[in-house]
Amino acid sequence: MNLSLFDSQPSFDKQALARRLRALADQHIFIGTSSWKYDGWIDQIYTRERYLSRGKFSQRAFEAECLAEFAETFPIVCGDFSFYQFPTPEFWKKLFTTAPEPLKFALKVPEEVTAEVFPRHPRYGPRAGRTNEQYLSADAFGAQFLEPLEPYLSRIACLIFEFGARGATAREFVAEIVPFFDRLPATFRYAVEVRNREYLIATPYFDALREHQAAHVFNAWTKMPPLGEQIAMPQAFTADFTVVRALLRAGRAYETAVAQFAPYNKIQDENPEGRKALRDLIERMKQERRTSYIFANNRFEGNAPETIRGVVDETPN
Repeated sequence: MNLSLFDSQPSFDKQALARRLRALADQHIFIGTSSWKYDGWIDQIYTRERYLSRGKFSQRAFEAECLAEFAETFPIVCGDFSFYQFPTPEFWKKLFTTAPEPLKFALKVPEEVTAEVFPRHPRYGPRAGRTNEQYLSADAFGAQFLEPLEPYLSRIACLIFEFGARGATAREFVAEIVPFFDRLPATFRYAVEVRNREYLIATPYFDALREHQAAHVFNAWTKMPPLGEQIAMPQAFTADFTVVRALLRAGRAYETAVAQFAPYNKIQDENPEGRKALRDLIERMKQERRTSYIFANNRFEGNAPETIRGVVDETPN
């Protein structure tokens, strides 16, 4: 039976999950979700009654206020929103004022910096298919992203550079990113996410990240090796911290996952191998005492909070 938006899920104990996540955070293992504004998580992470207006659920109130309740369970969140624009200083001020102080953020770097050519998609308007003049511009990145974020440095776990699948070889890609990273200030932690699986068998990519103390983002994605395979690569741990994003099951397209899993209110395709890889990584990070930022996406199994609960419930204290 399919659950409706407001069907109760009394078996989800968010207080117990919060305790487990706090205990892991005390060991510098921070686990959260990709984004947070999902009304499919109501009666699970979110309390319906907190967002009523004149007796009815208010989507506007929910989207404006739910981050505070999110932080009652999770110690960290990955902000995907910043991938789509350079947020204004006013936006950052409102966000960090609204978010409770303990909550940390991993933020995706705007594609204005990471897209060499803008995709041929209607949302890019006249820029679709055109070369991006700000691609890997350290000046634009510093002025429009880093400087407005500096007042909130203590709240930011890391900044993630996501590069879509590319035609460049690993050496060509490294030749592009090294001069860029050479110019970045060491005040922030940086991580790199690629969608070219062949880069992971080429040492220049990992060597370049290690040289700049940038983390490789272990990412579960359509055409990337499964998380377990990536984590088994000893050269892939390139920094004193680790970033993991459980996004998609290998072989499944993003659009397919959206159509299959929305509104993300329950697990629809459990991924035992992916969960085991996450548990194994957590245990390794405990032993190595390495700070880790681990994120689950709704598109990984259908419901990110349940994915996380399934992982940590079977992880030894």
